[in-house]
Amino acid sequence: MTVQQLITARTNDDGVAIKHGSCRWTWRQHLDEAAATAAALHGMLDRANPAHVGVLMGNTPQMLTQMAAAALGGHVLCGINTTRRGDSLVDDVRRADCQVLVVDTEHRRLLADVDTTGIEVIDVSSQHWTNLLSAASALEPLRIADDSDTFMLVFTSGTSGNPKAVEVSHFMVQLAGESLAGRFGITAADTCYLSMPLFHSMALVAGWGVALASGAAMAPAAFTASNFLADVRRYGATYMNYVGKPLAYVLSTAERADDADNPLRVAFGNEASDRDILEFSRRFGVEVWDGFGSTENAVIVTREPGTPPNSIGKGFDGVAVFKSETGTECPAALFGPDGQLLNGDEAIGELVNTDGPGMFKGYYNDSAATSDRMRGGMYWSGDLAYRDADGWIYLAGRTADWLRVDGENIAAMPIERILLRNSCISRVAVYAVPDEHVGDAVMVAILPHPDHTLSPAEFERFLAAQQDLSPKAWPLWVRINTELPMTATYKILKRELIRQGISADNGTLWSRAVRSSTYTEVTT
Repeated sequence: MTVQQLITARTNDDGVAIKHGSCRWTWRQHLDEAAATAAALHGMLDRANPAHVGVLMGNTPQMLTQMAAAALGGHVLCGINTTRRGDSLVDDVRRADCQVLVVDTEHRRLLADVDTTGIEVIDVSSQHWTNLLSAASALEPLRIADDSDTFMLVFTSGTSGNPKAVEVSHFMVQLAGESLAGRFGITAADTCYLSMPLFHSMALVAGWGVALASGAAMAPAAFTASNFLADVRRYGATYMNYVGKPLAYVLSTAERADDADNPLRVAFGNEASDRDILEFSRRFGVEVWDGFGSTENAVIVTREPGTPPNSIGKGFDGVAVFKSETGTECPAALFGPDGQLLNGDEAIGELVNTDGPGMFKGYYNDSAATSDRMRGGMYWSGDLAYRDADGWIYLAGRTADWLRVDGENIAAMPIERILLRNSCISRVAVYAVPDEHVGDAVMVAILPHPDHTLSPAEFERFLAAQQDLSPKAWPLWVRINTELPMTATYKILKRELIRQGISADNGTLWSRAVRSSTYTEVTT
């Protein structure tokens, strides 16, 4: 089954497809507009070159129309990250071989000072676009898609390097959408709240794909913590997807007695902490399902009943933890009486798919990066993890999150999980800065909850009470901020923190002496 087949089957559906503000569109109306959009775009494409159309747009009905147009028309949609700027943004458009770049008014200004020579830029709010739509003939698809064909190019988040364009197949969108709709009982009577960036894979397969498979209505929105609950109630949203830290953002708002009075039934996503999953479920009366899956869709891990605290669940067939240096599987993790990981050097390795690429088709125009992912016939995810004797998997960060402290390898994510036990802390990032002698020093960036404060003495007492925190994992440097650099998918941008070095970036900086546990504020 292809996305093209799924969406074509809805062309005569008079159920509600889109809710936006006070406006409503049926699937029939939505897809009539999408067909005209595809026909107009095809008139601008050179058939001798890749039929790639870029979209630089927010979560709006126009963005949904572009997605539906690609499905109906058979061209490849290229999602351009709206947080990219300048030459980096245009480089993404060119690497994706976009002949046409569709923009909305909000994002058109991002192209004001860059060279777009050779790229047809279309503003959907312009009279020129209105004229093209009016003049468009009946749609004749460029191709009848096969399930292995690329539906969309989705750029990776770029947390540890330049983003790469992942080829997402028709089959992947269809499979994920139908699977999730079936798991959560999503039907045409539901409404999917789409507030994650639609140029990213999570929103594509776990948001749009679910609505497409079930016939549910879609409520596109730009995510804000303050508007979240009002939007859910306004649109009658029963299902949402998330990636990164949105649950933490929402939980940082003031709790009200009627928070659970809302229609939302299910929140599905990845990378939420155990604390945030439990608290979001309690506060809003929602079933939260958190799993793990990369943009490349090659390594998939799901939670199931009995998943231990801090674990992300068990992997699909072929998922294992290997040492990249030796190409051998890591031994099972061993834990001390207080839950501390005893054999991190041995047990922590890279999450792999030993069966091959899974649903990963490759990176577009980047054979070297594709080959690097597929070393030895296995898919190497770039995510650090360890697995216990019962097969439960625990994340340890990205491969760039290894810290070499006093001759010992330490992973960032286990430290972050411990720090999040502190009720004053909303979000946290642990990363390496240069040690003055050799190796790395541990630095942490903290965002407190808005209504909480954290003093150096309180932080020291908290760390001392964590029996599973190695003394080497105590941060040497601590920065307290009200904001931290983020990706478009709400992940903390550690490479930017590393670039900033030992600073607070207009926040507060603490430090401790190497052999001391006492933190003091540093004047910067």
